[in-house]
Amino acid sequence: MGERGGPIPIRVLLGDDHRIVREGLKQVLADAPEIEVRAEATDGPQVLEQVGALGGSEGLDVVLLDIAMPGRDGLDVLQALRRDWPRLPVLMLSTYPERQYAVRSIKLGAAGYLNKSADPDVMVAAVRKVAAGGVYVTPITAEALATAVGGKAGTEALSHREHQVFRLLAMGRSVSEIGAQLQLAPNTVSTYRARILEKTGTKNDVELALYAERQGNAAA
Repeated sequence: MGERGGPIPIRVLLGDDHRIVREGLKQVLADAPEIEVRAEATDGPQVLEQVGALGGSEGLDVVLLDIAMPGRDGLDVLQALRRDWPRLPVLMLSTYPERQYAVRSIKLGAAGYLNKSADPDVMVAAVRKVAAGGVYVTPITAEALATAVGGKAGTEALSHREHQVFRLLAMGRSVSEIGAQLQLAPNTVSTYRARILEKTGTKNDVELALYAERQGNAAA
């Protein structure tokens, strides 16, 4: 990114399925004259398509990516971007609780995590930092990362795929609905469900939903 030089803007791709959210983000970023929204995407596959069309880190400096993306989960998209464009920083955005999702995002290679309700100045500062090659970590995320180093328990013990299934179960989705969304066979989803129940110490979907609510992991 040092090759950009001073006058060249920080080129951003916005990935979020809600138009009002994208418009709000564009308005926030417009207050920083050196930040330019180069492209927008409304689902996971489109994010990957747009990044590829722009040449990855050759045409972009930061991807702002929502976790709850249709078509393909945002964390799956993050992993694909890290694999195909490892030099392109990805800043995850979500309404989900920071203590759980920030840690998971950073472990998967994100350059930072922000709640969508973050102060505009914080949003701009985060984009600037990750564009410069840094990692944006809030005090809450730093504390959660430190805690995670000590060992895994509950949802932290879940694999990436298990966590996807967990989140959808907590939202009341059926096994068949989850299978269709994640492109998994129902039997495979049932296997993940059994592992999730064991790791969270719950006995059924009702207990799992209550557990998710207590942990602050259900979708906001």
